[in-house]
Amino acid sequence: MILDQAIKKWFITKKGRDSNAKSLAKSISWRVVGTLDTMVISFFVTGQLLMAVSIGSIEVVTKIALYYLHERAWETATKPKKNELEEEFA
Repeated sequence: MILDQAIKKWFITKKGRDSNAKSLAKSISWRVVGTLDTMVISFFVTGQLLMAVSIGSIEVVTKIALYYLHERAWETATKPKKNELEEEFA
């Protein structure tokens, strides 16, 4: 319980929005799950463990970058405009 407040400060901005660090952490954790899935599917398709690991190794790097950019684009697209904030608190 003590650490959760300190950790939240890393991941939430003063305006209550997700921080860049949180988007990056989510990107990495999701890619771990996704890459394991890719490796398992690749192994079933190819029957070769080395090939499955090779495919997973390449896709993990590219998809972390793509997911991070996707996450930041959504954060920007859903950011309230200045006048929307003023109306909400008025």
